[in-house]
Amino acid sequence: MPLPRVEIHYCTQCRWLLRAGWTAQELLTTFSDMLGEVALVPKKGGVFSVYVDGELVFDRKTEGRFPEMKEVKQLVRNRIAPEMKLGHSDTAVKSQSENSDKDPKECKTCDQTS
Repeated sequence: MPLPRVEIHYCTQCRWLLRAGWTAQELLTTFSDMLGEVALVPKKGGVFSVYVDGELVFDRKTEGRFPEMKEVKQLVRNRIAPEMKLGHSDTAVKSQSENSDKDPKECKTCDQTS
């Protein structure tokens, strides 16, 4: 059976390549032998989404914020290795309301709103 594929879709207009690259690096470091591929997929329109084997696990527009890294790790782990312990990344993720003032709900660069 092939190893899972993770896709990180990111907005090129918003210049989110660095965030997408960091997310990919963290996932490859954490799940080094459990992932077959982590792909960065350039998009437009304020997109920042994470997919595992074609299934959407996080969408910035739906959530109204960017994910915390430990949240991405938990979501990916839950799909590919539910029994795996993530150490400090297994702690609870801050609620959306606690993060709402930190991440804008609209992308001023490409004029897209969530």
